[in-house]
Amino acid sequence: MNWKTVLAFMVLFAVLMASSYTMLIPFLPVYLETELGASPSSVNMWSGVVFAVTFAISAVVAPLWGRLSDRTGRKLMMLRSSILLAVAYFLGGIVETPFQLFLMRVVQGFAAGLWPACLAMLSAYVPQNRIGIAMGLMQSANICGGIIGPLLGGVLATAFGMRDSFFLGAAGLSLITLITIFFIKEPPRERMIKTAKADAPVIARQSLLKDKGVLALMLAAGFTSLVIMQVQPVMTVYVATFSEVSKSNLMMLSGAIFSLGGLAGAIAAPQWGRVGQKRGFFYTMVISFCLAGVVSCLQGMPRTLWLFALFQFIFGLSFSGIFPSANSLLVLLTPASRRGESFALFFASQQVGGAVGPILGGALATVIAPRVVFFTGGAVLLCIGLTVFLRCSSILNIMASDVGDYDNGSGEYIKKLKAKAQSELEAEKARNEKK
Repeated sequence: MNWKTVLAFMVLFAVLMASSYTMLIPFLPVYLETELGASPSSVNMWSGVVFAVTFAISAVVAPLWGRLSDRTGRKLMMLRSSILLAVAYFLGGIVETPFQLFLMRVVQGFAAGLWPACLAMLSAYVPQNRIGIAMGLMQSANICGGIIGPLLGGVLATAFGMRDSFFLGAAGLSLITLITIFFIKEPPRERMIKTAKADAPVIARQSLLKDKGVLALMLAAGFTSLVIMQVQPVMTVYVATFSEVSKSNLMMLSGAIFSLGGLAGAIAAPQWGRVGQKRGFFYTMVISFCLAGVVSCLQGMPRTLWLFALFQFIFGLSFSGIFPSANSLLVLLTPASRRGESFALFFASQQVGGAVGPILGGALATVIAPRVVFFTGGAVLLCIGLTVFLRCSSILNIMASDVGDYDNGSGEYIKKLKAKAQSELEAEKARNEKK
């Protein structure tokens, strides 16, 4: 397949995935109380359990699905996940009790893995000199879906009831399934087999968790998701503290401000990808971490709503360079024969951070104050950026031009590093002997 065609389909899939997910998740507490009969005293408990169980299960099973995709093929894993997700969303529209919704979310957890499967499929087709732009567009599509979803879900819930949101989500996942069956072709296996053989002495026989570059990216992704998710439960509470906000316009203003960050991210993500392609993904990732950390701290300072909204927009511009750069580095670091596993591990680390984040954010907002969440999140992002820059530059500072189109992850880059280090040691030894 032409890589541009694959990219177009994967971008469409990203929009459908994100919008299907976000049109449902923000309204689960209301769904539990109004449709499923949960008592007001138990809504918070059911919401927490129903929300967290999917993250917990998907964090465990995602690496297993990733390894299976490397053995059986990318297309099969995309079909597995999209079909199961469509079934889960359909079940969500017909459940009658909170416990049944909990079971539906369990199924959704086992179905997880469509996003990393799409990234693995994309990386198999996109040439190295376009990987940054492709990952930037995927991130932009994911953010756009996150903006469309809540708006569409709110309109559907108001006009027809919340159950139709689940059915529409199931339809979106079914569309992904049909397109995958009839239009997506499995990438050539010969390249991955050839890469795996060349890679055997270096990476292929060991766990990717032992690779320092992959592990560093996983830890960074986990803490980043934690920071982002810890803000979500307190955003509305924080917006309510501004004098310009009243009970009548709280939800509208909260939604609008939250969408500002997404809009900025959708605009900036492809630009971050282009810059990373030219200047290096390592540097764009570090710069994005540091800028996002500073702006996050600034978000906790404003006393007027318009200034907070401005910082939210700037935060979206700053933050949107992190995941495209990290995904691109993951492509350069791992062999094509293990790309499914690497993206699945990366996804699992995000799921763990996503499960812990809301709990931590809610605790900080309750014990101290909502604005503290922005300061702690900014400090974490700054620490990640500085740590990656100081400790991981020798591992992650890889240019796409350093790795051949189909040699990526095959050990060629590692061999270059060893040869360079050896030549430097020999030169140093020669200088010492002259002295």
